[in-house]
Amino acid sequence: MERGLDLLLSISSIATVGQYLWSMRAHFQATTMSAGAMVISAVVAATALFFLAILWILPQPPAALIAGLAIQLISSALFWWAISTSRKARLRFAFAEDNPHSLVTDGPFGYIRHPFYTSYIIFWIGWGVATWSILAVVPVAGIIVIYVIAALDEEKKFSRTELADAYAAHRKRAGLFWPRLG
Repeated sequence: MERGLDLLLSISSIATVGQYLWSMRAHFQATTMSAGAMVISAVVAATALFFLAILWILPQPPAALIAGLAIQLISSALFWWAISTSRKARLRFAFAEDNPHSLVTDGPFGYIRHPFYTSYIIFWIGWGVATWSILAVVPVAGIIVIYVIAALDEEKKFSRTELADAYAAHRKRAGLFWPRLG
């Protein structure tokens, strides 16, 4: 049973990383790939290979594999909700040099300002849970730091555009990565 769950989680994880790669070409807009986006891509590739190795070399309890898979499926649902909501906006790549040119405030963006980063964070947490290894903590924490830096960079860029006032109002309604309570 564990090998079947390992296979299912591996396929799901690779498919999720694949959908993120697809979005870089088909959804997000960029004239060139920034150094920051290249760093994220390298970290994602290295972490995916590392997690696949842990998954197949070390034993995991079936409950951890199932919980990790469920968390990953939640991340995919959020990712595709954000894709469908922002399709027309043609959002920029992470760490893009140019400033944002549009503001999306409906769908998941009505609750969280960076639903894509949130979906990525949830995905990596899910894969970390599935590995059931303390070794997963460092790469997951590193990825979270990268996405926090990317989100804060985008927040600064909004303040330099004609969207600054609208974005300031949006910040009061929506949380950075998690919905605001109350």
